[in-house]
Amino acid sequence: MGRTAEQWKQKPPLPKTHYVDTRVYTDEGIFEEEKEKIFAKTWMLACHESELPAPNDYRTYHHPAGVNLIVVRGEDDRVRSFFNVCPHRGNTILYSPSGNAKRMTCIFHAWSFDSEGNCVGLPREKAGYCSGGDCSVSRDDLGLREVKTQVGYGGFVYVNLDDGCEPLEDHIGPALDTIIEQIDTEPLEVFSYHRAVVNTNYKLWHDTNSEFYHDYLHVHNRLTSMKQEGYFERKMIPYPNGHAEVGSQEVHYEAYEGGKGRAEAGFPGVEGNPWSLIDLFPGYSYNLRASVLRVDSQIPLGPNKTAIEYRSLGLKSDTVEQRRQRVLDNQTIWGPFGRNLHEDLLAVDGQGRAIQNGSRYVLHAREEDSTIHDEVGMRHFYAEWSRRMGRLAGDPTKAVALEKPARA
Repeated sequence: MGRTAEQWKQKPPLPKTHYVDTRVYTDEGIFEEEKEKIFAKTWMLACHESELPAPNDYRTYHHPAGVNLIVVRGEDDRVRSFFNVCPHRGNTILYSPSGNAKRMTCIFHAWSFDSEGNCVGLPREKAGYCSGGDCSVSRDDLGLREVKTQVGYGGFVYVNLDDGCEPLEDHIGPALDTIIEQIDTEPLEVFSYHRAVVNTNYKLWHDTNSEFYHDYLHVHNRLTSMKQEGYFERKMIPYPNGHAEVGSQEVHYEAYEGGKGRAEAGFPGVEGNPWSLIDLFPGYSYNLRASVLRVDSQIPLGPNKTAIEYRSLGLKSDTVEQRRQRVLDNQTIWGPFGRNLHEDLLAVDGQGRAIQNGSRYVLHAREEDSTIHDEVGMRHFYAEWSRRMGRLAGDPTKAVALEKPARA
């Protein structure tokens, strides 16, 4: 017998950590608060350094807090980030998503800036701008607004709008320790970039990556992983600041339609066909397979719309044959033409709709001693979300003050 309307609305008889109020996915006010309390104060992954190979190469980045940034490699080879806003009249400077610009020039009044953010050109500067006494304007006062930027953890460019933020290494902590030698020993290079815009809340995509009960969604995963020895003994490992790791496993690609192993093009120290996944708060995932590192990053566009960027990387030193193998593996399994990605996108587009039927709760209640299908990763994420937001995810109407857990 189905549940009545009243039963459907009732809070689950579970600890408050084991369910989430669906308003955290759909409420416009909560999303605006996330911009201020999470996105504007957290290290966000903007791009990879290989996307800026030459001096003056740039990419624009739509920051989840609602601002647009320029990420640019300077002539001194340093990568910096700036607000994509001219300090004169607040006009957008760069409209193309990427390019090379020795001078970044605003189309409005042709003010121009170099790759270090300095103002280097003011049309009719002497004729039109006062100087001397209490009325003085110089180019030194008119540079672009710089944003905290650090490059690391596989050569990725992270940005933080908070000038007083903790260093990137403190935010990441030990979360990437198990794969850091594989991704930081040699320079990496992006060989595939895919962007999908999905009608879903960003947390629902992260939820899917944070629990592997969803492996039942994937025929490929059921054959190559779930039916293989050791799958159910893998551990979910929480780390400080909301991050979590899924324990590694040898994947048997040959179990799917006579496929072969994927170790022909590998990473330093990687043998066989292992797979590791680390989810970083608030919405990034490092997927390291035998031949491809795929890093997924989210750009929330609203409470019900998310852009997801997928970057697949190999070694910059790849031979033609090695790169060909990585591309083949990526496109046939993990990339936009592969077996898994489209299934995940369909799933997250359909999640979180219980509210349409009058329900307000989604369960995160599986407990299996922190093994692979335990939803501890989701509970860990929402504990950090609640701490930063000052609201319990299970009851966001109530303000709470939660202390930051001690660093492990």
